Amino acid sequence: MNDSVIIIGGGMGGLFTGALLARNGYRVTVLEKNATIGGGLQTFLRAGQRFETGMHMLGGFRPGASIFRICHYLGILDQLQLRATDNDCMDSLYYLRENERYAIPCGPERFVAYFSERFPTEAPQIRQYVEALYRLSNEVGMFYLREEDRPIFAHDEAFLQPADEFIAHYIKDPRLQDILAYMNPMYGGVAHHTPAYIHALVNVLYINGEDRFVDGSSQLADALADVIRQHQGQVLTKSPVRTLACENRTILYVETENGTRYTADHYISAIHPCTLLRYLDASALPRAYRQRLEEIPNSYSAFTVYLTLKPNRVPYFNHTGYCQSAHGLSWQLGLYDDQWPRGVMYMTPPVRQQGPFSRKMILTSPMPFEAVRSWENTRTGHRGPDYEAWKQQQADRILDRMEQIYPHFRDHIEALYTSSPLTIRDYYGVKEGSMYGFRKDAQNIALSQVPIVTKIRNLWLTGQNINLHGICGVPLTAINTAEALMGSHELIRQINAKYEADFPEGPTYPFYPSSTTP
Repeated sequence: MNDSVIIIGGGMGGLFTGALLARNGYRVTVLEKNATIGGGLQTFLRAGQRFETGMHMLGGFRPGASIFRICHYLGILDQLQLRATDNDCMDSLYYLRENERYAIPCGPERFVAYFSERFPTEAPQIRQYVEALYRLSNEVGMFYLREEDRPIFAHDEAFLQPADEFIAHYIKDPRLQDILAYMNPMYGGVAHHTPAYIHALVNVLYINGEDRFVDGSSQLADALADVIRQHQGQVLTKSPVRTLACENRTILYVETENGTRYTADHYISAIHPCTLLRYLDASALPRAYRQRLEEIPNSYSAFTVYLTLKPNRVPYFNHTGYCQSAHGLSWQLGLYDDQWPRGVMYMTPPVRQQGPFSRKMILTSPMPFEAVRSWENTRTGHRGPDYEAWKQQQADRILDRMEQIYPHFRDHIEALYTSSPLTIRDYYGVKEGSMYGFRKDAQNIALSQVPIVTKIRNLWLTGQNINLHGICGVPLTAINTAEALMGSHELIRQINAKYEADFPEGPTYPFYPSSTTP
């Protein structure tokens, strides 16, 4: 097609969108402000260990699933080193006060059987609940790469029901209600606000099979950048945008902070929409549009502790660990007060030739931006001693939780590093360090619906603030954005045709139950 495209932001959304367009003949230039591409796919080295900054658990990479198909279409599957979590324990869940442990299996039938055995009086309702999860996911045609357009309000009544009420509709035991909400840190769940369809999509994604990157998530960013370069595109780092010149609702050029100007036929913003507003003159967009974007609440952020571990001390465990202080707190994890952290997610990321022990661990706990509000106007490396002391206090509070699970846990630590909501805000360029972008609200779902098209003729949006977030939602949104240029369903047809040609006998994605198969 030979049209040129400039993409602002080299995170996962920008790279997937750029790779899809580049493969279809567009001349793509990606401008990334940081020295490293990838956004949430970025990794960093400390004491010889590579740590992921955000993308720890993967769903959708099993044969037939949507992300598998997209990566197959782009020709990058063989560049990705993945390791499946254990079938009988993809996630472990530990309640500290009650001393209860759960080993949560993958696969819908295993999932139903496990919880039916632990809660036999709820067994029929557990099956009904899981079937309802899959029904809701099946209503999102894009989740399964189907060619269909369905407005957000044209769904089953349960689709926009608050997720906590959706669970309670099927499950009466309050303990089990809390347990089934354990994936809240994966989507920033808030009681009475998070829609059931978000809860369903995330749970179905991981119940169908959870994987991890071996040696870090930056391999996906590198593979996507290679696709862009192989098709005569470019991915430029250390290129922060200064301004987007706009006239008559048309972008004329992008100028970076070093004064370089870039022009193209099309412009795509892969950054937080509120960050984008800073680069546009106030007259470029209607005041009501700008005000609406600023009013959308953001999902909460996180505080993370990165540990290097002494040799041969801490076993490698091939699952993600979740712990909560007590039952009844799943929907309160994002609060910050004297009880913080109410929950901690912990994992030992795999490396090549992974042995029985791990040399690193990542511990993370949800945290609202309010916790760091007093340092809001500081910059990285210049936040002052009070901030450093505060970070150490938060790390100690998280380690206290780990000591309750593994006594004397601190004895196994070699070195410790931390990141806060300010770190996420500054490195990712997201408003208030939001982990999952704009928060979807069942009470006002129209507010958080941000379309791909903008009021500027040649400017489109992509990334986690549009439609869905995460390892599944961002690539699917990239398809939506690319199809805004290429034509409706054009990419979906190509992706499915290539998959079906190369895998004529399947395998197909495991729908459940069979009655929901499209």
